[in-house]
Amino acid sequence: MKHSDDYFRRLAFDEAPTGLVLTENRIIRICNRRFAELLGYHVEDLLNQSFRIFYGSDEEFESIRDVGLSKLQETGGYTDERLIRHRSGQGIWCQFRARTLNPDAPLERVVMSFAPINEAQTLRLSKRERQVLDLMNQRLTSKEIARRLGLSPRTIDDVRGRLIKRFGLRRAEDLLSQLRGASH
Repeated sequence: MKHSDDYFRRLAFDEAPTGLVLTENRIIRICNRRFAELLGYHVEDLLNQSFRIFYGSDEEFESIRDVGLSKLQETGGYTDERLIRHRSGQGIWCQFRARTLNPDAPLERVVMSFAPINEAQTLRLSKRERQVLDLMNQRLTSKEIARRLGLSPRTIDDVRGRLIKRFGLRRAEDLLSQLRGASH
């Protein structure tokens, strides 16, 4: 049986081992099954939905928009590690990659991939814990995180301490390593 190039393109997209999604102005236009399953949905549930459904609040959704925006404008691509919200409310730590199709208007049309860093590790985190963990991942100090969130450094240290204790670790670096699935 002979298949067309379009058939193979579609097959590669649908069966990719990584979650793939194309958005227009942060609205999902198409995604593969791996992306939908990673986040607890069916593909049909996600089409024409705002990416807002993957974040705990409007504030979180708006702030994540600006992370990497300048890189998309400058180079057309951006990569980081981030928490994205599963349908159940749990956080999933993912390797995130984005490629804009228009660097002059980077969010106009973007192709993104999401690969879980440690598939066995799902997280139940509060909004504050997610914020602190995301900023820790950007290598910010407690003082810098406190300034960004409008809190005291002591509050940030308390949140970091609770996260470290919950995972039975000694240092914040160990927490990030564990979430990434790295060996210590």
